[in-house]
Amino acid sequence: MKITNTLQSGVSLNLSIAVKQMQAFLIALLVTLSMILIPWGGANAAPVTGPIKWHPGHYYTILNFGRDKAWYMDDVYRELASTPALRGIQVRFLWADIEKTEGVYDFKVIDQLLAGLSSRGKRLVLQVQTKSFNPDWKLVPDYLKTAKYEGGQFPFSTWGSKVHKGHNIKLWNPGVRDRLIALFAALGKRYNSHPYFEGIGMIESALGQPISPLTNAQQDGFYTNMLTVHERMRVQFPNTMTIQEMNYPRDILEKSVAKFKQLGTALGCPDVAPQEPGLLFEGSKYSPQGVYQHYRELSGIIPLAPTVEIINYENTRVDGTGHKPTISELLTFARDQLKANYIFWIRSPEHYRQVLETLNFTQNRSTPSGGLNPACPSTFASCVK
Repeated sequence: MKITNTLQSGVSLNLSIAVKQMQAFLIALLVTLSMILIPWGGANAAPVTGPIKWHPGHYYTILNFGRDKAWYMDDVYRELASTPALRGIQVRFLWADIEKTEGVYDFKVIDQLLAGLSSRGKRLVLQVQTKSFNPDWKLVPDYLKTAKYEGGQFPFSTWGSKVHKGHNIKLWNPGVRDRLIALFAALGKRYNSHPYFEGIGMIESALGQPISPLTNAQQDGFYTNMLTVHERMRVQFPNTMTIQEMNYPRDILEKSVAKFKQLGTALGCPDVAPQEPGLLFEGSKYSPQGVYQHYRELSGIIPLAPTVEIINYENTRVDGTGHKPTISELLTFARDQLKANYIFWIRSPEHYRQVLETLNFTQNRSTPSGGLNPACPSTFASCVK
């Protein structure tokens, strides 16, 4: 009887693996065919009409130091396996982590992560960070730090301070814009058709407080080129969700959101902060509304994908004057108020165990999306599930 049961278990396991492999093959075939049928177009290309990979739900955002460490990723993989509501991970890379010299890209770590995830039926979301929060981090490749690109980056501080906090890119420079487009083109060529490459995006819209003030033309150029990059990104990733984190300034939100609705770009936010005044602001005749006000109106139209950062675990307001929320409180706000399709949870050492515990509650395990809105956005022609 033991031998019979063992054989039956082995057959069932092999059949399950075969089915998953066949599903992955069919998805890849469908995505590849759609790429052949969809023209690449120009910088002002119309919205892409091909099928988009769509696996909404909860995703870990892992800490950067651990993405190439076997011991760290082994822990992550175990947690993914024991938490069905976690559909995959988001990983962040600085621009210089990927482009080592002009036009020379290093995909090794991304490939390793994608192989480890796909073998487990989990998915990868990639964020390209064009803003650093430590002045010692290498944000951009060295070739961008030349006169042709105006040095490529500018230093910023926290509001009301001159302390150097990090760098942002000089995206108003057309050369910087075009090299960023080239980076996404290289990533799209390599990963768009991969069935477990779920999404790709850019870091928050806030500039930081430039240590040397920017001109109005530079600020306007920055955000105009940000939208141009997204136009090209939708063409370079015709079958993959693209994401832009938006928070500030509020006066760019309406124009940006209108473009995202046209393109089908996902609206992200670098904070789930239930009491943050600037994000919740309802708007007035003197000042535009905060980004959270756009979420409800966009529900079902484009993907909605906020992130729970480490600071959000500690307080409901960024300035620390709120209260310490429970994980359930953050989940309820993102799910019910922001109507999130995806939630990215930072794997903070002090908080991730509570996140796992909450996501393993029965109500969060009952659907593949972990209780989040699974409906295919109306701007997508179709979704590949």
